[in-house]
Amino acid sequence: MSSTSTNTISNNVPEINDQIRHNWNIAEVQALFDLPFNDLMFQAQTVHRQHFNPNEVQVSTLLSIKTGACPEDCKYCSQSARNKTDLETEKLLEVDNVLATAKAAQEQGSTRFCMGAAWRNPKARDMPYVIEMIKGVKALGLETCMTLGMLSADQANELQSAGLDYYNHNLDTSPEHYNQIITTRTYQDRLDTIGNVRSSGMKVCSGGIVGLGEESKDRASLLAQLANLSPQPESVPINMLVKIEGTPLSDVEDLESFDFIRCIAVARLMMPNSHVRLSAGRSAMNEQMQAMCFLAGANSIFYGCKLLTAENPETNQDIALFEKLGINTETIDTPDEQQESNNIRTALINEENKALFYDANV
Repeated sequence: MSSTSTNTISNNVPEINDQIRHNWNIAEVQALFDLPFNDLMFQAQTVHRQHFNPNEVQVSTLLSIKTGACPEDCKYCSQSARNKTDLETEKLLEVDNVLATAKAAQEQGSTRFCMGAAWRNPKARDMPYVIEMIKGVKALGLETCMTLGMLSADQANELQSAGLDYYNHNLDTSPEHYNQIITTRTYQDRLDTIGNVRSSGMKVCSGGIVGLGEESKDRASLLAQLANLSPQPESVPINMLVKIEGTPLSDVEDLESFDFIRCIAVARLMMPNSHVRLSAGRSAMNEQMQAMCFLAGANSIFYGCKLLTAENPETNQDIALFEKLGINTETIDTPDEQQESNNIRTALINEENKALFYDANV
């Protein structure tokens, strides 16, 4: 499929063409946010159909493998040791328990199993258990994803060698708003981890949270940061803040529903090849709002009643909604199918090279 991008036209509103960009500025992104809602939705759905089956959604399951007592001070998070929530801390789960949960998720239709630990960064003593989890989940035929905090280059390489497909590390918000939300790690720390993940050969899952009390320009700046990564993240979770009692953001003003849907649509326009995940906050969305998000270009969700520690719709509710909308869950190729695709791709490249050689010597 062709790729998509934009060139600036009058009034700073970008016009769709067929090249992905990595040089977005905030004014251009804000111009997309400011489009009439119907125009924005039409453009987002048009781009979505150029790159994906509009009636397929990729389904993942997220499990907290180590809960609570995190030393970071993220103002939205129930797992921060600095926030006065009633969350009970848990040690790293046993590998067998993780694999049993992964198997159950697979049986419910998930194709990717994501594992999250409330760490600033994984310690050397934790890595053997994490590696065993990756290998076990991979052996089930699932895609693997982890979010463990900051990674060094060596740690990223170790995870990739074990078979980890995706690493999640969100930017959370804009650089301009970041220090209002987190002070215990810098924005550059996050970008460095993403760079280490990308250099290792793993795929990147990175997005953010909206509804943190930020301004519209901060949402535009966040999406510009994500789209300007090269390559762009393969998976982009857009989270709506889940307000948790005991965190500093528990009383922040709710984000307007249409503002959230606009975030999905603009993310789709700027990152047309990425899976845009309708992530945290779905438990507060009715079916109509979720349907609008899918129309705006969201094509990934989490199954299951929990996202780490936040509420999420039950799997059967999602299945019922998919049936109403005529949406199917995305499948992944088996290793044999992946090899067949690689063989076909190699054969096509060889044929193209032969044709070029022939033309050069006629």
